[in-house]
Order: sequence, then C-alpha cells, then structure tokens
Amino acid sequence: MILTRTPYRISFFGGGTDYPAWFENFGTGAVLSTTIDKYCYLACRFLPPFFEHKSRIVWSKIEVVNHHDDIEHPTAREALKLLDVKDGVEIHHYGDLPARSGMGSSSAFAVGLLHALNVLHGRPVTKKQLAMDSIHIEQERLGHSVGCQDQTAAAYGGFNRITFGGSEKINVRPVTASPETKEVLQERLLMFFTGLSRDAFEVAEQQVRVTGQKKEELTKMLSLVDQAEKILQETPHHIDEFGRLLHETWTLKRSLTDVISNSRIDDIYERARAAGALGGKLLGAGGGGFLLLYVKPEEQETVKSALKDLLHVPFSFENEGTKLIYQDGS
Repeated sequence: MILTRTPYRISFFGGGTDYPAWFENFGTGAVLSTTIDKYCYLACRFLPPFFEHKSRIVWSKIEVVNHHDDIEHPTAREALKLLDVKDGVEIHHYGDLPARSGMGSSSAFAVGLLHALNVLHGRPVTKKQLAMDSIHIEQERLGHSVGCQDQTAAAYGGFNRITFGGSEKINVRPVTASPETKEVLQERLLMFFTGLSRDAFEVAEQQVRVTGQKKEELTKMLSLVDQAEKILQETPHHIDEFGRLLHETWTLKRSLTDVISNSRIDDIYERARAAGALGGKLLGAGGGGFLLLYVKPEEQETVKSALKDLLHVPFSFENEGTKLIYQDGS
C-alpha cells in the first residue's frame, strides 16, 4: 500500500499568464503562489487477482472495471495509461477541501496519483517530472483549458515564484522572504468558502479565448508578481501593500471575462472591504470557490462577523509539496 499527500495551493498574483496561450505567444508568464496545509490523499495498491474485476477506483463514485480504458475518472484513466500500468490496482482518494473550489484540487489529484503509481512500481521520479506529466495529462490527453501553475505548486510545495515559458517550460524559485515576513503575511490572510462551486475548465476556456484581446490587462497582472515579490523581500513594515496589490489584481482579473465574478461574489467582497479588508481575490479561475482576504489583525473579527454566513477556513503555509507518507513495503 502506498499513500501520498499532496497540498492544495493559493495563487496570489500572475494567474492567467501560466496558460500556454499566453507564454507561447506573448513571452514568459509568472505567478507568485504558496501551498497550504490542506491536502489531497491518494492510497494505491496492487489489487489481488481474486475479484471479478481488475481494478477499483474510489472517488466520489466507486468504479470497478476490467480494463483501464473503461475507467470513468479521466485523470485516473490517463495516468494509468501514461505510465503503462498493466496490473490491476485499487485507488482511493480523500480530500481536505471540496473539488471545483479554486484550490487546484484536480491538479493535486493528478500529481498525487502519479507519485503513488510511480512509487508502487518502484520508479524514481522527480518533482519536475510529476509536474510535467500532470500538465501533459490535463492539457494534452484530456484537452482541458488549464494552466501550468497548479500542477507545479502541488509537486514542489512552498512559497515560490514560478516562471513559465522557454525551453524549460517551468522554473521554480523560492521567494526570499524572511520567516518573520511570511509569518506576518500569514497572520493577515483569511480564507472563506463562498459555498459556490463551478467548472473551472468552462471559466478558463473563456479566459483563454480572450487572451489576445486582454494583453494589456494580463501584462499588468504579470507586473504585479514583481511588485509583490519585492514587498516580501523588504521588512514586514511594508507588508500591507501586499493586500492593496491583491485588490488591484482582483480588479484586473474581473475585467477579463464576465464569468469570473457574479453579483453574489461581488456582494461578499464588498462586505469584506467595508468591514476592513484591504484586498482579496477569488482563488482559481473564478466563478465561485474560496475567497482569500488580506485583513489586518485588529480588523479580523469585524470581517468575520460581516461574513458570518460563510465558512471561515484557517490554514498555514506548507513547504513540502507532494510527499510519500506511507509505504508498507509490499
């Protein structure tokens, strides 16, 4: 039995420039993001040959199949095919946060499953290979309109500037902020679940279609990555500028398409701002999911009260990325 743990991520700045539609046509892209202590768990083992079925996949459904081509879960099916798995397997998925909520859950699943399957078969694999194989599955094999940041963050973990494009396609560089600065930032971030779920692929498809028309906005969003990283490299006394930049990037993101936000999300965000939040943004492609807010400690109880109809989800930054947490030696 193999058990992997793969983190979800928070993307602060640069989202949209991690799509091939951007960095293959308009230069490099970059994001500033961190992984958090909310995880996707994948348990995997070879299935003994005593059952009528060959493989069993347990997610929100329970699938029993005799051929891997018959697996309904698209990522599980394509991961098994990519790695040319011949044996029968049993796969169980568990997640700390709901799917379709803007936390990169589908990419965390892909990275975690590829990690587990490689370990199960005794194959050494790097974090970069896990990221690249996950990107390949989602973009090429499944044809989904997804970027490259979620898979990379899930594989590597940590607080990073991730650059996209060029011969390497992805490059991960940890942000050089002091532990004190990261702690001060983390203390000022609140995350709420809006209760709205959406199909990120549909939202992203519209954004990808207008990439060429929104070059000015995306260029500005890309420039905020540099500004935010500079803030983190300075003393914590300037950290509130990070919150104000979050408001700026959310304003820019909302202007990309009319499906990124809606009246309910706008109402939630304006309530938070009126109660003291300096800035914030929806996590992921948009349309629902989790809302991240930057709030000074002295204003946090007021903001929580203003959003008492939403679920507040505490979190901490994490640095490990996808990790093997159990292997029974079989």
